Amino acid sequence: MKIAVIDGQGGGIGRVIVEKLRHEIGQKCSIIGLGTNAVATSVMLRAGANEGASGENAVIFNVGQMDVIVGSVAIIAANAFSGEMSAPMAAAVASSPAVKVLLPLNRCGIEISGASDEPLPLQVDQLVYRVKTIYMNHK
Repeated sequence: MKIAVIDGQGGGIGRVIVEKLRHEIGQKCSIIGLGTNAVATSVMLRAGANEGASGENAVIFNVGQMDVIVGSVAIIAANAFSGEMSAPMAAAVASSPAVKVLLPLNRCGIEISGASDEPLPLQVDQLVYRVKTIYMNHK
């Protein structure tokens, strides 16, 4: 199974997601860290991503080849990450046939009704649990 973790700016959320996915699923899946910039990609690679790629073209090209895409809800919002997430990138993520498992962080002006405002570590644990469930059913 191929999982894309998408993050921008400093890559901190992506790092936590990659680390926890590696801990829960191990080396059985392929994780690609897709950063809106080289710093975010580098952080996800150091956290255990198998591959990394940066920038608009890398995100647009790779999301169509993934089974699962994870990140914050900002990855489907144009101009998120202080403008690093371009409209074509957000459209490519939203249009990808991959299952999208998103953290409901309200940092891009999107609030998800019914989503609880839990601390980030708990939200990441829930995201990883969902991806692990998808992985187990994908075998």
